[in-house]
Amino acid sequence: MGVYRNRIVVKAGTSTLMNELGKSDLHNMERLCRVLADIRNRGYELILVSSGAIAFGCGKLGLRKKPDSIREKQAAAAVGQCSMLNLYDRFFGDYDVTVAQILLSGDDLGLAAKRENLLNTFDTLLGLGVVPIVNENDSVNFSEIESEDHLFGDNDLLSAEVAVLCRAGRLILLSDTGGLYDRDPRLYPDAKLRSVVERIDEDVFASLGTRGSRRGADGMKTKLRAAARATAAGTETCIVGGKDPEALYRVIRGEPVGTRFIAE
Repeated sequence: MGVYRNRIVVKAGTSTLMNELGKSDLHNMERLCRVLADIRNRGYELILVSSGAIAFGCGKLGLRKKPDSIREKQAAAAVGQCSMLNLYDRFFGDYDVTVAQILLSGDDLGLAAKRENLLNTFDTLLGLGVVPIVNENDSVNFSEIESEDHLFGDNDLLSAEVAVLCRAGRLILLSDTGGLYDRDPRLYPDAKLRSVVERIDEDVFASLGTRGSRRGADGMKTKLRAAARATAAGTETCIVGGKDPEALYRVIRGEPVGTRFIAE
């Protein structure tokens, strides 16, 4: 069964939604919602996978640093999820777009019956013109928080699983590096961007020298794993800069921007 060419999954990581001071980047968040609303108005179906609940919770609770204990992180996630969705609802609402919240865990995607129910929910919401906003249910599921390798890698892998489940034609990962480089551009100014990757093999992984940003858990390794999962199912994947939401227009027009991974 083929993919829906007009169905797009966009993943926004913590680094896209927060500024360098660890506060919510309201300007960039509003721009992202405006661009996504405009793309939806052009006939596309959109699913937004958003990280950031713990970071938003820390800001709401006045915590100066991310908690160390699992219970405090889960509490921050519970508070932050409300704050984050409130902002999304407000920003999207300014452009007459209705949003819905879907919180998932690994088990939800591993059972056939749950997958079918989830797909029915996504299809119904998209058919009604709603933008589902997906996040991992950190307050219940602690595997993502405590794991060193991270089950979903700041929702990179979650976004790939959602794209595969919903047979999305395109997955767009918003990153703080703006694409896949031959080496870390934050350490090497002469690093070269790889604009197109036709096949994700061991050599591509071996070339990595990147690490995730200070406040986000989304390293390039998990983005490559997500791209490999999505492209294997026929979903083209792109990595673009999260601080330039207007780049999404170039992606849907097929123009060169970031790194494009060809679907198998």
